[in-house]
Amino acid sequence: MNKHLEELIDLSQLDKSIDDFTPLIETAQKKVARRVEKRDDIVKRMNVLNEVIEKANSSALAYEEQIRTLHAQLTLGESKEKEIKTEKEMKALSMEGELAKEKLIHANEEIERQQTIVASKKEELAEAQKELDVANAELEKISTEVNAKLASIDADKGKLFGEREEKTMAIDMKILSFYEKIRIWARNTAVVPVRKQACYGCYMKLNENVYATVIKSEEIITCPHCGRIMYIEPQTADTEA
Repeated sequence: MNKHLEELIDLSQLDKSIDDFTPLIETAQKKVARRVEKRDDIVKRMNVLNEVIEKANSSALAYEEQIRTLHAQLTLGESKEKEIKTEKEMKALSMEGELAKEKLIHANEEIERQQTIVASKKEELAEAQKELDVANAELEKISTEVNAKLASIDADKGKLFGEREEKTMAIDMKILSFYEKIRIWARNTAVVPVRKQACYGCYMKLNENVYATVIKSEEIITCPHCGRIMYIEPQTADTEA
């Protein structure tokens, strides 16, 4: 087999081994991302609960202030009773008092309602905090595992990159450049075997002349259909010879 073709086959297989790490890295990163998303969803839910609690407390305080104002109004009304001279004034004061009492009842009911909301949301908040603690623990565990996995992958990739650098240094620059141009669009199928007289990059059948040239393996041959570099696998060559 042509020496340069052998070099390209080895380089192509090495590049494939390097690229095979990509899905492993993405899978590991997705595991962490899912845990982060789960934790963030819980935090968002807790923020909403805190906002509801804050709003309810603020509303209760407003009603408490209203109650103080109404009590002051009723006290003032009682003191005015002594100064009333006409029945009309008495009716007006009485209506003001009744209205103030209705507002007091409503304010007390609203305070109780807001306190119920606060109590309920605090229970939900406590449960959410438990979920958050579990989610944080899971995230920490998965992050540790993933970081160890990624470190191992980086080490393995580093070794392969070292091998690749050695191989590319030994390959003729024109041939390497030719291979890299094909790899830009063909990725890990830049160099493919020929099986059953077909290019295993595009799966198109080769004519007899091209196929015979590929079998000889005396030079680098590209597929006339797709432009990939082709070669005959040793066992295939023996079988089909």
